[in-house]
Amino acid sequence: MENLLSLKTLTNDEIIYLVNRALELKKGAKPANLDACVANLFFEPSTRTHYSFIRAEQKLGLEVLDFNPSGSSLKKGETLNDTVKLFQSLGADVLVIRHEEDRYYEKLIDNINIPIINAGDGKGDHPTQSLLDIVTIYESFNRLEGLKCVIYGDLSHSRVANTNIDIFNKLGIKVETVSPPGFEYNESTTNDLSEAIIDADIVMGLRIQHERHSEHFTYTQEDYVTKFGLDENRLKLLKPECIIMHPAPVNRGWEMIDAAVDGPKSRIFQQMANGVYVRMAVLERSLVK
Repeated sequence: MENLLSLKTLTNDEIIYLVNRALELKKGAKPANLDACVANLFFEPSTRTHYSFIRAEQKLGLEVLDFNPSGSSLKKGETLNDTVKLFQSLGADVLVIRHEEDRYYEKLIDNINIPIINAGDGKGDHPTQSLLDIVTIYESFNRLEGLKCVIYGDLSHSRVANTNIDIFNKLGIKVETVSPPGFEYNESTTNDLSEAIIDADIVMGLRIQHERHSEHFTYTQEDYVTKFGLDENRLKLLKPECIIMHPAPVNRGWEMIDAAVDGPKSRIFQQMANGVYVRMAVLERSLVK
């Protein structure tokens, strides 16, 4: 049984295997012959991750149980543990779960005997997002070692930042972090995006998580993008070969302008496409006996 709860528990070789397998599948490699059922349990709103998993499951020929929490017995007080055990009882062979609670899976792994793929836990981890980011970077540069990535934006609320900073460094990508005051990742985070991006190979924006903020967020859109976003002036500072990434959804005009999202340096929609093949590789890993 192969859970995927966090990339931090995998070796570099295991991570690179999943990256290479995703690239093979993208190039047309035949997927594993899987006769299995997957249950998608998304307790938080999701578009990209949710539908990317569904598309991956379809391409693998899996049966899919797609759970809708708003119409479920959660409204009657059913626990997460009992909901998960229901889908195991219905014959699911693997569970894809997103939940607002950090490390929600620790409450589950001793009570079920099928694998869990973590599709995002609170501010904790987002392993498949990190994998698709690595795939996209490798496609652009044909290497990981020695690259510089600037991750900027709302770092304090981001599971993407929490995963990518650790895993990128582990794989030899130097990471610098930039945020507005009060949203730092750690003490090495700076507030000067212009200085950080001049020699960057990758610039990765993170959205402002308005749903996790209180009334203390006081920036206007123009103020935010001018001080802390990828605006027209900062686009001119980027190296010719620099790529722009974002896990999406993008708050256009806040963390970056349209010219950054849609321009030739952008890999944002390539990231989304790569997510399907990454999730195929991850599902194979969990289901191949």
